[in-house]
This record gives sequence, structure tokens and C-alpha cells, in this order.
Amino acid sequence: MASDMITEVTDSNFAEEVEKGDGLYMVDFWAEWCGPCRMIAPTVDALASDYGEKGLKVGKLNVDHNPQTSVRFAVRSIPAVLFFKDGKLVDQVVGAGPRKMYEDKVLQHL
Repeated sequence: MASDMITEVTDSNFAEEVEKGDGLYMVDFWAEWCGPCRMIAPTVDALASDYGEKGLKVGKLNVDHNPQTSVRFAVRSIPAVLFFKDGKLVDQVVGAGPRKMYEDKVLQHL
């Protein structure tokens, strides 16, 4: 992960990291072999840097290594970026898109 502001989220730490947290948590469901996932990685890093001090927490969850959480949230296509507010799923974006698409979601829920 390129940014110090991004946490590695796993099946074992998801509840503690995301669901017991407060504020806005953006989780990028990705895989190493996924080209579109690599395309949005700089956007995810930038949003973590730009909005981290404003209350956004960002995590990345590798779907190949963490199937339980992926199945639990019905992630069938990646990249999938899920937004959790105070531990509850509030929004999602599936597929690669421009920074504005993700940033609009961040601003909507911050």
C-alpha cells in the first residue's frame, strides 16, 4: 500500500477496524490480478491523504485472501469501494471510475 494513511483490512480485523469505528471508513475491495483495481489505487491513496485529517479512514481488503468479508457484503465484482459510517454500510461504488465519483461519495458522507 502506497499511503501510510491506508490500513490493511482482513477477515480477522474487519469488525474491530471498520464496524466498531466511528466516522467514515472507505474500504477498497481489490485483488493483485485486477487491472481496474490497480487503476483506482492512486485515487484511493490520494483520497486517504486529502481527507484523512478531515475524518476519512481508508482500508484495502484483498478479496483473494479474505473471502469471508467479501461474501458477507456480496462483493461479486472488483474493484468495489464500500463506505461505512459509524460501522454501518451506507454506500458503495462498483467498478473503476474517475476520482470525482469516489470523492463525491466521501463528501456526501463525511
